[in-house]
Amino acid sequence: MPVKNSNIKEKTLAAHKQLSYENLVAAWLLGDGWEVLIPAIDHGKKTDLVAADDTNFYRIQVKSVESNDESIKVENKWKGAKIDYVIYFSRAGEWGYILPAFQENHKRLNADGHVRFHAHPSNFLKAFKKI
Repeated sequence: MPVKNSNIKEKTLAAHKQLSYENLVAAWLLGDGWEVLIPAIDHGKKTDLVAADDTNFYRIQVKSVESNDESIKVENKWKGAKIDYVIYFSRAGEWGYILPAFQENHKRLNADGHVRFHAHPSNFLKAFKKI
């Protein structure tokens, strides 16, 4: 069995976990036939990935929260950027939400119009088709 023999800093581990959610979304969308484009850097445009079909491109931001409370208020970290959807994962639970990017500073995760999914590809894809 492989053994990990490295100790990484907490901030670095958090970045690894966040990237794993972005890769998970990309894999699920690819498996459903979407073209997925991943920017080399996303600091200015705040775009983690782009999902495309033959006629549309959707800019997506992927976030995670360290909470199992679905009514938690989440912060708008993409102000001024053109984002179409934000996908949130709960690191404490097996669920997430897909929501249109909002303009307010904060919004409740389970607000009207936000689509909940169980953290499984088929559930995620059903939710993605509802937005």
